[in-house]
Amino acid sequence: MKIYVTSVYVDDQDKALQFYTDVLGFEKKTEIPLGEARWLTVVPPDAPDGTELLLEPDGHPAVSPFKAALVEDGIPFTSFAVDDARQEFERLRSRGVRFTQEPVDLGGVVMATFDDTCGNLIQIVEKR
Repeated sequence: MKIYVTSVYVDDQDKALQFYTDVLGFEKKTEIPLGEARWLTVVPPDAPDGTELLLEPDGHPAVSPFKAALVEDGIPFTSFAVDDARQEFERLRSRGVRFTQEPVDLGGVVMATFDDTCGNLIQIVEKR
C-alpha cells in the first residue's frame, strides 16, 4: 500500500494552482470539473506518477476554524521534503514567499515554514 493522494485545503483553487505551480514549482496533474469546484492535483516535476497533492476547496464548515487554529498556533498543515532547506528558503523567499519560520537546524533535520497564501502554513524539511 502507498499514498496516492493527499490534500491541502485551499480558500481559492485558482490562486492555489498559481502558487503551487508558478511559485513552488509543482506541475498540474489532474483537473476534473465537479460543479463549482474541481478535482485539482499537482505533482513534483520529477515524480509525475508519484503522490498527488489535491488542492481541495475549504468549504466544509469545520475546515476554516481548523485552519485558523493551526495558523494561529504556528502549526504547519503538511510538510514537503527538500534536498537543501536553506537553498529552498532562499529560492522561495526571492519569489516573494513569506516565511513564518526561517530555517532551523534540529540535528537530524533542517526545517522552515511558509505561508501558502491559501490559508495554510507549510513546512519544508531537509533530512540528513
